[in-house]
Amino acid sequence: MSQGWSESKKFPLLPLRDMIIFPHMVVPLFVGREKSISALEEAQRNNNEIFLVTQKDASVLNPDREDIYEVGVVVNIIQMLRLPDNTVKVLIEGKYRARIKKFESGSDGYFAEVEKCVSETKDPVTLEATIRSIKGIFEQYVKLNKRIPPELLMSISSITDPSRLADIMVAHLTMKIAEKQEILEAVEVGRRLELLLEKMQGEIEIINVERRIRTRVKTQMEKSQKEYYLNEQMNAIQKELGQKDDGKTDIQEMEEKLAAKKMPEEAREKTAKELKKLKSMSPMSAESAVVRNYIDWMLSLPWDEYTTDNNSVARAKEILDDHHYGMKDVKERIVEYLAVRSLLKEEGKGTILCLSGPPGVGKTSIAKSLAESLGRSFQRIALGGVRDESEIRGHRRTYVGAMPGKIMMAMKKAGTSNPLILLDEIDKMSSDMRGDPSAAMLEVLDPEQNKNFADHYIEVEYDLSKVMFVMTANDLGKIPGPLRDRMEIIHLSGYTPQEKLEIGKRYLLKKAVKANGLTEHEVQIGDSCMIDIVRGWSKEAGVREFERLVNTVVRKIATEVVTKEVPAGKKFNVTSKQLSKYLGPRRFDSTDIEAGAQVGLVNGLAWTSVGGELLHIEVVTVEGNGKIQITGKLGEVMQESAKAALSYVRAISPKLGISAEWYTKNDIHIHVPEGATPKDGPSAGVTMVTALTSAITGIAVHQNVAMTGEVTIRGRVLPIGGLKEKLLAAKHAGVKTVIIPAKNVKDLAEVPEEIQAGLDIHPCEHVDQVLKVALDLTNPEKFLQAVTPSLTVVEGARGMEVAN
Repeated sequence: MSQGWSESKKFPLLPLRDMIIFPHMVVPLFVGREKSISALEEAQRNNNEIFLVTQKDASVLNPDREDIYEVGVVVNIIQMLRLPDNTVKVLIEGKYRARIKKFESGSDGYFAEVEKCVSETKDPVTLEATIRSIKGIFEQYVKLNKRIPPELLMSISSITDPSRLADIMVAHLTMKIAEKQEILEAVEVGRRLELLLEKMQGEIEIINVERRIRTRVKTQMEKSQKEYYLNEQMNAIQKELGQKDDGKTDIQEMEEKLAAKKMPEEAREKTAKELKKLKSMSPMSAESAVVRNYIDWMLSLPWDEYTTDNNSVARAKEILDDHHYGMKDVKERIVEYLAVRSLLKEEGKGTILCLSGPPGVGKTSIAKSLAESLGRSFQRIALGGVRDESEIRGHRRTYVGAMPGKIMMAMKKAGTSNPLILLDEIDKMSSDMRGDPSAAMLEVLDPEQNKNFADHYIEVEYDLSKVMFVMTANDLGKIPGPLRDRMEIIHLSGYTPQEKLEIGKRYLLKKAVKANGLTEHEVQIGDSCMIDIVRGWSKEAGVREFERLVNTVVRKIATEVVTKEVPAGKKFNVTSKQLSKYLGPRRFDSTDIEAGAQVGLVNGLAWTSVGGELLHIEVVTVEGNGKIQITGKLGEVMQESAKAALSYVRAISPKLGISAEWYTKNDIHIHVPEGATPKDGPSAGVTMVTALTSAITGIAVHQNVAMTGEVTIRGRVLPIGGLKEKLLAAKHAGVKTVIIPAKNVKDLAEVPEEIQAGLDIHPCEHVDQVLKVALDLTNPEKFLQAVTPSLTVVEGARGMEVAN
C-alpha cells in the first residue's frame, strides 16, 4: 500500500462554512462574500475549476491561512446564477481531494496552490471484506434513518470503486464537521472505509437509543392520556347516575367544604394556598396526589366542633358502678371532676389523668366508662413499642409516605375537638436514634402548651387544650420525671379475693355465658367455687387470668351441651369438686408459706409492676474460710441491702453470743429462689437481717410472718412504697402477721379494711423489734434487751453521725 501527492497546481479558493464537500458530490451552494464571488468568477475564466475547503470557525468573515483546514476538494462548476440580492447560486460537482501547499489572499479573492491526492491499495482481500461490511452496516443505517431515501441503496450496490463508495456514503451521514473532515483527510481508501464503518456503527447505536426513548415516552403519554380519558368517562358516568353534583369537580367540592368549614384563620389560609397550588398542577402528577391528601386531612380534622358534656354526677356514678366493682379512688376523682365542671358551666381545660396499676385491674375499661358517662367520643392510642418521635408529632411533607402523628389521627377519627383520648401503656414507650417520643409527649400533655400543638405534617397549630387525656401505666418508674410531673396519678392496686368474687358474679360469668352461646341455659358458679378458682388456679393482681378460667369452665359446659344434646333451659350448677374436671389439677396451694418455724428462711414482701409478690429469702452457713456468696440474680440495690444487713448482724454478733472467729471459719450463702427472674428494690433489708440472724444463731423464724422494709447499718428500718400491694400479696399467701416500717403507718389509711382484716400488722422502727416478732424465741424480752444497741447521742459532728 502506498500513498502520496501529485504535482501542484494553482486554483481559486472558496472557503466553506458548516459544510464539507466530498468527491463525486453534486451540491448547490449560495455564495455571498465578495472574495468568494471573485473566486467563482476567476474559476469561470479558467476551466470552471475551483478549490473548496472548510473553515475551522464558521463565524470568521475573512479567513486566513490558519482559519481553514489543510485538505479540501477540487470541484467543477456546473452552473452559476446571480440572484437579485447580489448573492450567487452555484451548482458544483466534486472531483478529487487536494492539499494546500501555498495560500494567497488578495483584494480579488483567495487563491491556493494545491497538490492532488494519489492513493494505491495493495491488500485487495481486506479491502473487499471492508466493503462488504460497510455496505451491510449502511443498509441498517438507511432502514433506521427515515431521512435517507431507500433508492440510495440501489445505486450504492452497483458501485465497485471503494473510494467513490466511501465518499458517497459519508455525504449522507449525520456527523460533526470535524468527523467528516477526518474522513476527507484519510487519503488511503482502506483507512477511510474503516473510519466510516466506525462512525456508522456509533450512529446506529445512537439511533437505537433514541428510538427506545421515544417509544418509552410515547407509552407513558398514551398511559396518561388513557387515564385522563377514563377519569373523564368515570366523572360523566357518576354525573349520569346522580352520584356527583352536576358540573362540580373535586376541586370545586373542596372549595365548598373549605368555605363551610369552621377553622382558625391560619389553617384556612394554608388550606386555600394548597388548593390554589393544586389547581395549577396536572391531575396526573405525583405531587398532585400529595397536595390533595394534605387538603383532605385539613378538611377532615375537627377544628371547632365540640360535643356537649354530660356533667351529671348521678349518671356518672351509675355507669361507673354498673361497669366496675371497687375502684373507690378513681370513681371519687371522676365524680369530683364532673362536680367542678357542673359548677363552672363552661368548657374548662382538659384533664390529664394517669391510671397506674398491675395488668388486668380495669385501667382501660374505666377510661371507656368515663367517656360514656361524659358523652364524649372515645379514642385509644396504643403506645407500647413506640420509639419514633414522628409517630407523635407526624412526618414532614418532604418525602413519600409522610403522614400525621397518632394524636392527629385520633382527632380525625373522633370527629370532635374535645374527645377522650386514652394513651395506653405510656410506660412502654422507648427511644432510639430516631428521637425520643416521651419528649414529644411533653407538649401533648401540658395544659399550658397543648393549645398550640404543632404536628409536622399539618404545619399549623392545633388546639388540644379541650381534650381529656387518660393514660395507663404498669410501672411509673419507667416514665421520665418531666412527663410524670404533668400527670395526675391515680394508683389502682390489685383486687382482694372477695372483690374478685364480686367481679366474677356480677360481670365475668354473665359475659362468658353470652360469649359462649349459653344464653338459653342457666349456668351458676357458687361463691365458694369462685373463691377456689381465684386461690387454686390464678395468682394475679388483676382478673384477666380469672376471666380466662371462668371462660374455660363455661366452654366445657358448652361442649357438654352440644355433645350430649342438652335441651334449652337446663341448669348447670358448678361445684368445687367439678373444678378439677374442668380446669385440671390445682396450680397453686392455699398458701405459699412453709409449715412450722424454719431456720434461715424468711418471707419478704416485694412490689412488682404486676402487683405484690411474696419473696422468700434463704440463708445457710457452712464450714469454710469466711466467704460470702449472694445468688438469685439480684440487682445492685438488693446486693447492697444484703451487705448492709450482714454488717449490722456482725456488729451485734457479740450480743448474740457469736465470736469474731466464727466468721473466719464459716461461709455464708444468701439466696433468693427463682434465680432466672431478675430481682431488685429497696425493701429487702429487714428480711435479710432476719434471715442472717436466724442462720447464724440457729434460731428458727415463724413462717406465718412476712415483712418489708429497708435497713441501715445501724439497724433503723426505713419506709417503703407499694404497701397496699404488699399487704394484698401477704393476704393471698395466707400470712397472718406482717411487719412494716413504722413510718408507713400513715399509708394504712389508704388500704381498704377488707385487706387489713385478718392481718396482724406490726410497725417497727428498729430491727430489734422485727427480730422479736419474727424469731421463734422462748424469752423475747431477754433477746430484745441483748440485741438493742445502746446509742449515745453526743454534741457536735460525731453526735450528728450517730443520730443519722
